Amino acid sequence: MTRKVTRGVAAVLAGGERLRLGNLDARRDWGHARDFVDAMWLMLQQDSASDFVIGTGVSRTVRELLETAFGMVGLEWAAWVDTDSAYVRPAEVPDLVADPAKAREQLGWIPSISFRSMIREMLEVDLRTAGLEPEDLLTPEAKP
Repeated sequence: MTRKVTRGVAAVLAGGERLRLGNLDARRDWGHARDFVDAMWLMLQQDSASDFVIGTGVSRTVRELLETAFGMVGLEWAAWVDTDSAYVRPAEVPDLVADPAKAREQLGWIPSISFRSMIREMLEVDLRTAGLEPEDLLTPEAKP
């Protein structure tokens, strides 16, 4: 879903292609792969194996993802996104959020990359892939 949105933003800027999505009110716990790899490394350093739930502990709606990604390039997401029931999952879980308390307590792990930084990083890659220059397109608020 995340990559679909950031690629969709790049597609809009490259040629005006609209993005089609399902449930914009679904809530997800979006985190960065580098943070998750750090958590895995910490798990491997333990004397004994244990199960951990890894995530940010914060859920956001698909709508918030759209607002963030499109906002970073100065676009109003609603002008470029269509909802389509064909994209709604039959067994949609309305709110997926992790409880990383055990990882925080036993591993000392906390995510270090913010949601906005993750989206900005993905946008930069997808804009370049679409032949666009991120530095010219990202709003001042989106830049680090």
